[in-house]
Amino acid sequence: MQDSMKPTFTPMTDSDRWSANFSRNHVVKALETVQDLIVVSLCIGLFCVMVIQLRDMFISLLPPLNFHDVTADILFLLILVELFRLLIIYLQEQRISIGVAVEVAIVSVLREVLVRGILEVPWTQVLATCSFLMALAFLLVVRVWLPPTFKGIDPEKRYAMHFHDKDFERVPLNGQGH
Repeated sequence: MQDSMKPTFTPMTDSDRWSANFSRNHVVKALETVQDLIVVSLCIGLFCVMVIQLRDMFISLLPPLNFHDVTADILFLLILVELFRLLIIYLQEQRISIGVAVEVAIVSVLREVLVRGILEVPWTQVLATCSFLMALAFLLVVRVWLPPTFKGIDPEKRYAMHFHDKDFERVPLNGQGH
């Protein structure tokens, strides 16, 4: 009587594994497609905002010329262009470029400083802005030393291979010979 109550274990066949992997891969590809469509719609929207901003910038060039507004418009347009470039890189490589993102942040902060005027901002805010810019600059420097983590490159394996004990023969981590 107790033997009939025990659950029976049936191993997965190759077709069951294939079916599970196929449906998982299908779901992942569908989600990636939806994500790409969202990014493409963001690109289209950002492009429309850039066209509107460009029109406003040309209108601000008409007399009387306000240099402060023209400079702010140009810097804002450059920020939009860099954001567009960030989205394009994401579509091409399926990753966010740290360098471009940090550059966008730096230009955005500098735009705000130029628009407001450095003399009109409280000293605590200037100090915080300088600290933020130094942190962003540090990120730009550090990212040069970081190995790329896309297109199948495994940074941990490269690091281990590079700094393997120099006294012993260098052996690849996958266990195969030279």
